[in-house]
Amino acid sequence: MTLLGAIEAGGTKFVCAVSDDQLTIQERVTIPTTTPEETMKQVFAFFDRFEIAAIGVGSFGPIDINTESPTYGYITTTPKTAWENFDFLGSLKTRYDVPMGWTTDVNAAALGELEKGAAKENHSCVYLTVGTGIGGGAVVNGQPLEGFGHPEMGHLLVRTHPDDSFEGLCPYHGNCLEGLASGPAIEKRYGKKGHELGDRNEVWEMEADYLAQALVSYALVLSPEKFILGGGVMKQQQLFPMIREKFTEKMAGYVAVPEMNSYIVPPGLGDDAGITGSLILAQRELNVK
Repeated sequence: MTLLGAIEAGGTKFVCAVSDDQLTIQERVTIPTTTPEETMKQVFAFFDRFEIAAIGVGSFGPIDINTESPTYGYITTTPKTAWENFDFLGSLKTRYDVPMGWTTDVNAAALGELEKGAAKENHSCVYLTVGTGIGGGAVVNGQPLEGFGHPEMGHLLVRTHPDDSFEGLCPYHGNCLEGLASGPAIEKRYGKKGHELGDRNEVWEMEADYLAQALVSYALVLSPEKFILGGGVMKQQQLFPMIREKFTEKMAGYVAVPEMNSYIVPPGLGDDAGITGSLILAQRELNVK
């Protein structure tokens, strides 16, 4: 049996999995994200037990995805200081001499949703995760969107809501989307975590306003066929109808978009979007070799 390896490297935890060539997961493990030395030791202990033919990695970032760059495969200017300028892909290559795919965790999730999840009937999608941070990935015609770097959709600048006096908490931009609408921003603004504020309609109206602003901007630039919203904050299911309504208001009929209930949706793969996309990366690397 051909075995594929995948790593969904998040800021809180790593999910490592091994699948067959049909992407059926045979085994997986969850590892806390602490320091590179500690975390990678456990990653190696997991994969050393298998004969892996290829590995796909979807990592928190920012990361270097430019294959011509001397720091290709690195995690770069992350606020997780222990991981800053860590040669992630290089550390794997010194251990395993196999083809490797490399992209962001959200690009991997977008790819998983396009191939196997909520966007599998489409040619393009945007995946946005709203949780500890906000990150977005896009896949167009089956390929993750990348340029000199990768998308940083969470740092889009948005208009401050008229009722919001919170200055934002992004260390780079203050009141960007992540600074105003991430889980920590909600907690800082209200003094409680989001799951403790479920009955506070004004909390989610404001949250929906910020997310709808961002989706309108992404829609006007990328014209994706589907928006998929995941992450811990989006477990508040009441957000979806609010976002759809505000998106429609803000687009104001300028661009015709698909029916809202099928356009802005939760992940079809649930929490498995990222690891599925990382397995697809591994599968693709194996197929081109």
